[in-house]
Parts: sequence; C-alpha cells; structure tokens
Amino acid sequence: MERVRVNKDECIGCGACQAIAPNVFSLNDKGFAEVIKDKIPEELTADVMDALENCPTNAIEEVNEDNKKE
Repeated sequence: MERVRVNKDECIGCGACQAIAPNVFSLNDKGFAEVIKDKIPEELTADVMDALENCPTNAIEEVNEDNKKE
C-alpha cells in the first residue's frame, strides 16, 4: 500500500481513522477525514490497513500508482 484517499461522499466524520492512524488521517474544519500523508510510510501501513478495514462507511480507498481505486 502506497497511497490512500478518503471518499468525501462516504465519510461521516466519525474519527475512527484518525484514532487508529493519527499520523496519516486528520479531521478537517468541517469534521470530515482527510489524508495528511502523500505516501504511506512502510511503518504505518498496518495502522492504515486497520483504519481502512474499520471505517464504518468504507470511505477509505487504496489507490494504485495511476490514482485509480484498486
């Protein structure tokens, strides 16, 4: 996993991703999640996968090198 994005149409701003991986996710001024790392460092991959798997609305998406959803 190199990159992820948050589907803003699906995010409900619950903060689970930020709680699990605070070095990768943050809540913006509107209370919705956003990715704060351009590329995911290897040491944070497990946390990001945990956040992705535990997002209640599946708003976190892994993207490939072409910025397409995998």
